[in-house]
Amino acid sequence: MTPDSTQSDVTPTESATVETERLRDVIAPVRFVLFDFDGPICRLFAGRPAADVARDLVQWLKERGLRGLLTAEEKEEPDPYVVLRAVDRRHPDSDLVAELEQWLTRQELNAVATAMPTAYVDPLIRTWSAVGARLAVTTNNAPCAVGRYLARRGTLGCFAPHIYGRTHDLSRLKPDPDCVERALRAMGAEPRATLMIGDAPSDYVAAERAGVGFLGYARNERKARLLREAGAEHLVDSLERLSRVVYANGRMKAP
Repeated sequence: MTPDSTQSDVTPTESATVETERLRDVIAPVRFVLFDFDGPICRLFAGRPAADVARDLVQWLKERGLRGLLTAEEKEEPDPYVVLRAVDRRHPDSDLVAELEQWLTRQELNAVATAMPTAYVDPLIRTWSAVGARLAVTTNNAPCAVGRYLARRGTLGCFAPHIYGRTHDLSRLKPDPDCVERALRAMGAEPRATLMIGDAPSDYVAAERAGVGFLGYARNERKARLLREAGAEHLVDSLERLSRVVYANGRMKAP
């Protein structure tokens, strides 16, 4: 049963039919699709947990006598991007933040070699592109790491040049809608004809602020709960059915 399913008195077949119809409704008006990167497209730190990267970042600060920049909660934070944002809030536009951002970019580039693709995402990307949707990546990751990963998977052509990732202005990381709005402007996309696929509350908030639709990818119940609490209405726990719905929808529109 998917995270979006709430009824217990329906059969699995009925539940699948309801979800398929719901997905059809979600994607029917969509002509532009914005993918978050780490989660919906791949597990970037599959070979080395992101929590380890966050701990290394905290250790990097400690070795320079700067660990006091973080609160006790931030020192235990498993998300390196939260740590990076915390330092940027206290020392915006500083050499320290620039050095930290460069360090994190190197970790992301190294992680590409062991990143694991999200199940069914490659056929989903190719199908959506083939039926005429225009695709972009909107992410807090470094664009160079995204481009390197997509090139390895053979899907860069489905997105290029529309990869909108982290800039030197770290205050514009999601949940700020900056990367989403850059994609909309560059693609000439209408927000109402645009769908973002993300796996974190910050993705949902960025999409909401930019006025675009949102589909949450929740690979486990914890992810689903966090997305629901943020306000996301439409969730899937696998991209398999979405890929099939996109394919069927594209065939229906074909001349």
